[in-house]
Amino acid sequence: MPEQQQYIVVERDEPIAVVTINRPDKLNALNWGLVAELADQLEALDRDDAIRCIVLTGAGNKAFAAGADIAEMSNATPVQMATGSFQSWDRIRRIATPIIAAVGGYALGGGNELAMHADMIVASENAQFGQPEILIGVMPGAGGTQRLARTLGKFRAMEICLTARRVSAQEALDWGLVNRVVPEGQHVEEAKRLAQEVAKQAPVAVRFIKEAVLAAYETPLQDGLAYEKRLFALLFATEDQKEGMRAFLAKEKPTFQGR
Repeated sequence: MPEQQQYIVVERDEPIAVVTINRPDKLNALNWGLVAELADQLEALDRDDAIRCIVLTGAGNKAFAAGADIAEMSNATPVQMATGSFQSWDRIRRIATPIIAAVGGYALGGGNELAMHADMIVASENAQFGQPEILIGVMPGAGGTQRLARTLGKFRAMEICLTARRVSAQEALDWGLVNRVVPEGQHVEEAKRLAQEVAKQAPVAVRFIKEAVLAAYETPLQDGLAYEKRLFALLFATEDQKEGMRAFLAKEKPTFQGR
């Protein structure tokens, strides 16, 4: 049975879990309580060895998350904005279990930033991505400028953030912002299929790969290569490495235990 909190629904289908932002009456807009609750639920799944990949989506087909809750933010002080939900965003960023965002409809502002916190994105044909903060006199504050620039390059990031231009699902695919586009309404099922593919791999190797790829955004090439080499060598201390290579030589399917 799905586990429902105030804003978040968690459905376990081991070895994967589906986490749904459940505020469809507000197009799944992200308020501070919702982001904190999301971080809580993701951290709980991250600690659970039975869950090897997480699908993150929004209730309904109209929006993954249509942005931050402007009513909550409109009278906030600089101190509130400098603290507020940002600790929760940092907690989401540190989740080690791979996350696949299943995006249907709007992924705007904080919604787009949340999707970019994931490790892969599956988009419905009706998905739209963007950073419209400039239209209300502010700017992205949960990683939008940085992740867009690293993913799409300076010029596309500038256009999206400075003009509030919305990016269609097909454009996002062509530009490398999403992994695949599927017919409208099929994004969650496709993300679950992709999650099952990830979940059947060796769990420690999966986490190390996520760690190494994310490090590539923050380290010079030589440092990144050295980091990758250390993680690669460490995997030879795992039972899964022995099992994987044994099964390969025996022409059998491996049984990975996450050890």
